[in-house]
Amino acid sequence: MVMHTLAAFLAEPRLTSIRVVVAPDDRFLRPDDPRIVLARCGGASRAESVCNGLRTMLQDGVPQDDWVLVHDAARCLVTPADIGRLIDACAEDAVGGLLALPLPDTLKQAQAGRSVATVDRADKWLAQTPQMFRLGALFSALEAARGDGFAGITDEASAIERSGQRPLLVPGTSRNFKVTYPEDFAVAEVLIGGLR
Repeated sequence: MVMHTLAAFLAEPRLTSIRVVVAPDDRFLRPDDPRIVLARCGGASRAESVCNGLRTMLQDGVPQDDWVLVHDAARCLVTPADIGRLIDACAEDAVGGLLALPLPDTLKQAQAGRSVATVDRADKWLAQTPQMFRLGALFSALEAARGDGFAGITDEASAIERSGQRPLLVPGTSRNFKVTYPEDFAVAEVLIGGLR
C-alpha cells in the first residue's frame, strides 16, 4: 500500500521532496528514489506523527511558508490527478485545504444501537487526504494541541480549524477511500489490479 501511494506522489512533478514518517524502529520501507526522505519520528497517534515530521522539516531548514501535503498511506488509491487537483485549488488560497466528498448517504444519529434521528447531510463532507497547508501554520496548529494529547484532532484540517481558519474543501473521488476494514483490502486489490 505504501509503495503504491508513493508512486502516485512521485508522479506529481511539482513535488520536490516526499517525507515518509515512520516509527523509529521501522525497517520495512527502503525507498530508492532520492526524493523520498524517511523521518523516523512517528508518534503514538497520527497527529503526533505529523507534528513530529513537520518539526524535522523545520529543523532541516524547510521554510515555514512552504506548502506541505499530508497523506494517509491507507488511502493507497490516490492518483496523481487527485494530488494535482488539490495543489491547483489550494496554491493561491490563504489557508489551504483538503480533498473531500459531499456525504452521499443518509446520515443517522444512533443511541444504544438504534437510529433515533436522521441528520441533515446538505453541508456534510467526508474528509480525505492529502491535505495541504503551510508548514509553519500546520506545525503551530498541531503543536498547540499537543498539551491535551491532540484530543479532537483527527486530521490536519481539524487542527487548522481549531486555530480559527477555514480550510477549502476540494472535491475528491470515491476511489480515494481509506483501507480500514478487511473487505476494503479486497476492493483495493481489485482496483489496483485494474490499474496495471
